[in-house]
Amino acid sequence: MAEAYVIDALRTPIGRRGGALAATHPADLGAQVIKAVVGRNGIDPELVDDVIFGCTDTMGPQAGNIARTAWLAAGFPHHVPGVTIDRQCGSSQQAVHFAAQAVLSGTMDLVLAGGVQNMSAIPISAAMLAGRQYGFGDPFSGSKGWRERYGDVEISQFKSADMIAGHWDISREAMEEFALRSHQRALAAMDAGRFDAEIVPVTGASIEDSDFRRDEGPRRDTSLERMAALKPLSEGSRLTAAVASQISDGASAALIASEAFVTEHGITPRARIHHISVRAADPVWMLTGPIPATAHALRKAGLSIGDIDLFEVNEAFASVVLAWIEETGADPGRVNVNGGGIALGHPIGATGTKLFATLLHELERRGGRYGLQTMCEGGGTANVTILERP
Repeated sequence: MAEAYVIDALRTPIGRRGGALAATHPADLGAQVIKAVVGRNGIDPELVDDVIFGCTDTMGPQAGNIARTAWLAAGFPHHVPGVTIDRQCGSSQQAVHFAAQAVLSGTMDLVLAGGVQNMSAIPISAAMLAGRQYGFGDPFSGSKGWRERYGDVEISQFKSADMIAGHWDISREAMEEFALRSHQRALAAMDAGRFDAEIVPVTGASIEDSDFRRDEGPRRDTSLERMAALKPLSEGSRLTAAVASQISDGASAALIASEAFVTEHGITPRARIHHISVRAADPVWMLTGPIPATAHALRKAGLSIGDIDLFEVNEAFASVVLAWIEETGADPGRVNVNGGGIALGHPIGATGTKLFATLLHELERRGGRYGLQTMCEGGGTANVTILERP
């Protein structure tokens, strides 16, 4: 049976909005992580079959197929193509899936999958809002079929996160405790150097020293008291900025290869792709997708929730992860053990392979076998990746 192997996965440090990476062109940001993952593993860039990058809001410096632009900005061969994909927050996780599918099909032997996002330069939802100048208020309201099915109901990640908190009876206090734990875990990981092996220092960033090496998001001064003092995002909401992921900048990349490739080149893979799938749920609820997607993936893989050693569940909002834990029965002590998007940030197009890199490195550090990654996505979709170490 064909296999898809993981050679490596790396990421940049994640910059906060307006922070160290704000002035870095997305192509250059992507190029740095591309060069690092290829160079660190002694890979001849001539042998890469395709570059698949996730990115949303592909406008301005992120337009025109950023996957191709970043590869060329890295100084790599013209003959290697690139393609940019948008599955919203899951874009670069889907890039890994497409890479694995290409390898498993036998049509490719080595694919570079990743993602990039500069949310400081191009704000979140910029592509959706750009349609207003052409008479489109949003992507949905002009569609007869959409309106017949869903009416004029608001489509909003914030509304979805609030609906989840209400349906699962997740209090603001519980979400704030989860958010604080995310910061504490992220800071502990940073202080212990647990991110060092997965991080590619960024040169030319807007900082005093020559290289940007550490995530900017985690806050040492945050507390439950400070969170409690914040105003809700809207009247009657349980949400505040403290329990949502941070707007961020960053890039990430992974190398996915066939058995023939690793054998021919004498490479010992770090893991294999045990399972990939994607499912979807109600687009109005939107962020509940990881719940049925996880159940589907475990069933297809012949595994139980207890078989999984580590989980990376994107912290778009605290309510999303807390509801997922309740429904799946996952051990909270195995979920986002080094913090998540609330503390570390969520550079949308890059988050999928960022989490992938973190999962791979932590699974190795702990000597675990299975790691599961999932994340909610706009439109109600959710990817699930299961990694397996030897």
